[in-house]
Amino acid sequence: MSAASNVDSVLDQQLLLQLGARLRHARVKRGLTTIQLAQQARISRMTLSAVEAGAPSPTMGSYLRVMGVLGVSQDLALVASDTLQGTAAQRTDRKVSSNTVVVPVSTGDARHELQDLQSLMLHEEAVRLLKKKPELIQQALDTLERWRSAGDPHSRFLWDEWSVILHRRAWRRALSLTRRSKELRQASPLATILPVEVRQRVLEQVGQAGQRAATR
Repeated sequence: MSAASNVDSVLDQQLLLQLGARLRHARVKRGLTTIQLAQQARISRMTLSAVEAGAPSPTMGSYLRVMGVLGVSQDLALVASDTLQGTAAQRTDRKVSSNTVVVPVSTGDARHELQDLQSLMLHEEAVRLLKKKPELIQQALDTLERWRSAGDPHSRFLWDEWSVILHRRAWRRALSLTRRSKELRQASPLATILPVEVRQRVLEQVGQAGQRAATR
């Protein structure tokens, strides 16, 4: 797989994460609960949770139903139009209907999204390595024990959960896009088992993705 295709994949993940965050923000801004939005969109709350997390598992139809209820589905038409080829000023000047929910995203938000994406990619690489070399699980467990002995007591609950994940090989809990999984990745021992070249490759890919996204 070429470097370019890897970066495209990173951009796809970043765009999904951003879309999910925007839809969640739009729901909250409209005063809708997850139950109400799921019912109106005719999807399950679990599917809605995945949509708002920017997960790739929900179908395109699920995303469209949520966008339709929130009144932002007209923005999707831009993807298939020539408007995207115009300048940023032209896009800003386009007429926005009264139903459109405008959700501004700051530079800090974008940086945070890239950090989340970088952490997720590092953990995907680590899990892939652990599946090939299960003996590295003990190395991660040893790291947890050292952290417990000298680390921040506030992270102990996360480390305890990591111990369960490693013993049960419950990798999905580490790779999910839920808030809890993001918290787990912030207190994760998995980065310690990755070779330097793998970490560097991921950092370069995310850095290139951020540069390309900034120019769009």
